[in-house]
Amino acid sequence: MKRRPGAFMQGTNIFRPSWPVHPLRWRNGAVLPGTSFARLNSLEVRLARNPLEVRQAQKLRYHVFYEEMSAVPRGAARLGKRDADLFDSVCDHLLVLDHEAEDKRKLARWRRNPQIVGTYRLLRQDVAELGSGFYSQGEFDLAPLVARHRQHRFLELGRSCVLKPYRTKRTLELLWQGIMSYVRQHDLTVMIGCASLAGTDPRELALPLSFLHHHARAPMPWRARAHPSRYVEMNMMEKEDIDTRAALRALPPLIKGYIRAGAYIGDGAVVDHQFGTTDVLIVLPVAAIEKRYAAHFGPGDELAAAS
Repeated sequence: MKRRPGAFMQGTNIFRPSWPVHPLRWRNGAVLPGTSFARLNSLEVRLARNPLEVRQAQKLRYHVFYEEMSAVPRGAARLGKRDADLFDSVCDHLLVLDHEAEDKRKLARWRRNPQIVGTYRLLRQDVAELGSGFYSQGEFDLAPLVARHRQHRFLELGRSCVLKPYRTKRTLELLWQGIMSYVRQHDLTVMIGCASLAGTDPRELALPLSFLHHHARAPMPWRARAHPSRYVEMNMMEKEDIDTRAALRALPPLIKGYIRAGAYIGDGAVVDHQFGTTDVLIVLPVAAIEKRYAAHFGPGDELAAAS
């Protein structure tokens, strides 16, 4: 769920596609393993099938985060031109591929692959608990949140980016079609992750951070707090002093989409100097997603029951 600023240019309504999608399914409704979650003209959304596709997704992330935006590469990332970490080996990698824009590698025509133009990294709770936990745990104390909701199954979203020519509402919606198919396939009930605002000076972000604090802060049962050593106060303006319209304009489209879908914001922000962002925690119970959004991604009753 960690969205780097500029990764998506449009898409304020992330759960409501304006076009038909056609997931491939078993007769009982489950998505066929190894097949597309959805297809729209030349674009397809599915999971990475092999290490080569994961490396291509890492190269896309490097291009967007480090070459196009303000992230600072370190060590192996600088040398390999790939945004990679230890979590990549245990995550599923959601991809949007364009079958009409073949990659530029000099391969025989029959060996060429479609170009990866968008990606999201998915980490299920059961996988995280067998390894190093959630990536977001480095910024926020997630353990109390997870312990309070042992009946739930968490999914962490992260490392989202889209190639610049594809930053359209449709590409973003296609990614979310894939995410919601994955959620249903694995019976997941809560999505979490970091979302980013551009900039590392919280004082310059006082308006949007204060708006999130007053209007979207998680109730206690769903609240997780930034680690004390990294905690940045979000409550920098009185509620009555906030210009709501100006605050909404200052929020990245994806964060606005999460809020409209029913997401909560954690307690405190965290400055990420490597990526040049200020991060907030998103907590989105699947049951909170409005039925009119969920209906576009599958049976509304099925999602509503995952509480």
